[in-house]
Amino acid sequence: MWLCRARQRHSARVPAAASPLTMRDMNPPPIETRATPRQMLGMPAARFLSVYWQKHPLLIRAAFPDFQPPISPDELAGLALEEAALARLIVHDRQRDQWRVKSAPLAEADFTSTPPADWTLLVQDVDKWDADVAALLAHFRFLPSWRIDDVMISYAENGGGVGAHVDQYDVFLLQGLGRRHWHIDARPNPPLAFRPDVELKQLADFTPSHRWTLEPGDMLYLPPGVPHDGIADGDCMTISVGMRAPSAAELLLDLSEHLAEFLPESQRYADPDLAPAGRAGEIDAAALTRAAAALGPLAGALDRHAFADWFGRFITRYRSAQFAAAPPRPPGATALERALAKGARFSRHPWSRCAWHARGRGAMLYVAGEAWPCSAALARTLCAERDFTLDDSITPGDRQTVLGLLAGGHLLLRKNR
Repeated sequence: MWLCRARQRHSARVPAAASPLTMRDMNPPPIETRATPRQMLGMPAARFLSVYWQKHPLLIRAAFPDFQPPISPDELAGLALEEAALARLIVHDRQRDQWRVKSAPLAEADFTSTPPADWTLLVQDVDKWDADVAALLAHFRFLPSWRIDDVMISYAENGGGVGAHVDQYDVFLLQGLGRRHWHIDARPNPPLAFRPDVELKQLADFTPSHRWTLEPGDMLYLPPGVPHDGIADGDCMTISVGMRAPSAAELLLDLSEHLAEFLPESQRYADPDLAPAGRAGEIDAAALTRAAAALGPLAGALDRHAFADWFGRFITRYRSAQFAAAPPRPPGATALERALAKGARFSRHPWSRCAWHARGRGAMLYVAGEAWPCSAALARTLCAERDFTLDDSITPGDRQTVLGLLAGGHLLLRKNR
């Protein structure tokens, strides 16, 4: 008996671009400097942008001499209570190394129940709420204004922080009140795996290469991809000026939606030059050329194999919301071996659309939006026939693919009469 379920849509995942960390050389420029009355960065802006921006971290002592924070801790906490505020309260149980995160909306009771140490309040977009905070952005006019995302402010009591982590955007960390110990890993290609047991995206392995204590007015610049950890030394406020850095996936999705608005419904995949199908289910070079023509310049975002992989997944997803459901007890490897020895009979689920594309000496089989490596022979058989037989001459790789398709409910193993 066939099982089917409603499909939930998932956005495609686009591989991340190489981190700027991989571009750093083994002879970095000086990592620490001191500001002057005329140069907040301790150097001309042009030199900072050419030498450090998106390449190397830089600690700037006294970037804002005699600095007084534009907002008090009480005012920040009050802002965090606003219904529309973007805020988080993070408490660290140091003894158990457990982290608790409470996201907005926050209430006064959340603050009265905080421990005497090891907690942090983070409030984003403070520049949108407070004019004095927004005025700080005038000091960053050497950057395009559209590049700046927001001013986030954190208040922490002794030991507070968010743990070792990495940002995918540039950030200037200005010490506003008290002191904070900053640890960073400025080495090329540091480990970036996350801890699996924490809601926050904390690094599983963090070995600092530099340690500093920042006083009010000191500022730390970090390019994307630099692991860092800030720990409050007493009551502490840090002002973070973060940049907007949309991912390639965001850009591509938004661009495709924008372009789609201008495309008429009549512009579709078309094949007036279609020749008789030589091999069932094959996505050949001509089909890929037609698909690329329908997409226009967007098709150039992927190489030919990646484009074929996307098209195979896309074209085999059924346009309705139904798809094959996994059986409660799919046959295992032993049962499959016994069946193959007797000339196993299979049926393909009616909701499981399939296609394939030649890949080297083998093929990539696409079934209901999933990709399976296999032989061209298995791909042709599965795409050509709804009911077919296989024997134990199939390759070990094909056995694994068949097991996967059985487990996913795309194939049903029939009993021999």
